Amino acid sequence: MKHTFSSLPPKKAIRALVVDDMGSMRMLIRAILNQMGIFDVAQASNGQNALNYLDQNSVDILICDWSMPGMTGLEVLASIRQKPHLKGLPVLMVTAEQSQSQVRDAIDAGVTSYVTKPFTPATLQAHIRKCLARRTSS
Repeated sequence: MKHTFSSLPPKKAIRALVVDDMGSMRMLIRAILNQMGIFDVAQASNGQNALNYLDQNSVDILICDWSMPGMTGLEVLASIRQKPHLKGLPVLMVTAEQSQSQVRDAIDAGVTSYVTKPFTPATLQAHIRKCLARRTSS
């Protein structure tokens, strides 16, 4: 049987969830994702909303701010790593915090990558690509 390109399954679109309490930062990250060809982008304004979303929906990458009221990005990450269906989800932490102890805490909690604000679109894209390359099937 001859295979044609049309008989191949379509490439799966990448789905992202952006979590930040600042709407302007969510819009900026969404625009950078769109530049990369990632258009399926959900947004959450806090950690609890993100966890609720992840309980009902699957994504390929989570991009999460560290400093948010109610639940920090580190707490979101720790909760994700405890859930079997989310254990392999790539998590990119975005933060203005640059202390060695915070970076170490994020690594210990299982963060996939870490980028500090302010960042350039190229820097964020490089970290997103790194995270997506480390995806595991769940």
